[in-house]
Amino acid sequence: MENSSKQREWGGLWTEEKLDCFESYVRAYLTIMNAYRDKFHWKLLYFDGFAGCGSRGIEDKSALEQVYGDNKIDEGELKLYMGAAERVVRLEQQMRGFDFYYFVDVNEDNLTRLELKLAPYVTTGSKVFRPDNANNQLWALSKGMQANRNLKTLCFLDPFGMHIDWDSIVAVAGPSVDLWILVPTGSIVNRLIQKNGELRYPDKLQCFFGLPEEEIKKRLFVPKTDLTLFGEETKFEKVKGAIQEIANIYCDQLGQLFPYVTSKPLVLRNSNNVPIFHLVCASHNATAVKIAQQIISKQQQNH
Repeated sequence: MENSSKQREWGGLWTEEKLDCFESYVRAYLTIMNAYRDKFHWKLLYFDGFAGCGSRGIEDKSALEQVYGDNKIDEGELKLYMGAAERVVRLEQQMRGFDFYYFVDVNEDNLTRLELKLAPYVTTGSKVFRPDNANNQLWALSKGMQANRNLKTLCFLDPFGMHIDWDSIVAVAGPSVDLWILVPTGSIVNRLIQKNGELRYPDKLQCFFGLPEEEIKKRLFVPKTDLTLFGEETKFEKVKGAIQEIANIYCDQLGQLFPYVTSKPLVLRNSNNVPIFHLVCASHNATAVKIAQQIISKQQQNH
């Protein structure tokens, strides 16, 4: 139910930048896949792990701030948390679309509202709405692809926070998947990297990156030697350019699973020009990532 005291309005340049970029890729993806799908008997599946309700409302941010303590969540950063469901479905008005559309959201009310919003769009592909945790459904998707080798999946994951476990990415990183993921580099992860050389919620960071705590620290902290009355003392401090290094770590990890990853992800910034998200594409197909990088580069030049 709408509640003006607990809802904000979405929108603005950043949201459109993310969605414009992804929609351009979906168009290119369908154009290429449509040329071969019948010949090779492919079935195309679109998987949206954080489909939301399809409106421009966001829930009270207090729950997020409780999780991340005194790291206040900027209102502008929340504007980016918006799914692409309607844009993808409405493409069928112009071209042959997917055989299956899977919309996942942990909030069942969101999916009910999304289903109503998408109802006017007639699609040849089946629309499936799954009220569940995205990680659970990614594992289910993995099993489905193993059972059906003709299934080709475009997977879009745009959580606001660190909701995707690395093990879930590993599960779906097969040759039939093109993955787009919004990495909360500056909005969340950077806030957990303390200036004094400590990690907040190290278990969560390990689960997110798929790396042991010491490896994360090695990448995000540098030693600093100070001269004291008792001699030299070595401490650790946060590396300069930590947000970019967070993006580098995640892309390096994706590179262990996918042979092709966008070398320069789409950087989404807040009103202070600080990077808060990196939108990354990964695939087993060189052409797919080449197209993705071209779209990202063009989008970045326009802003």
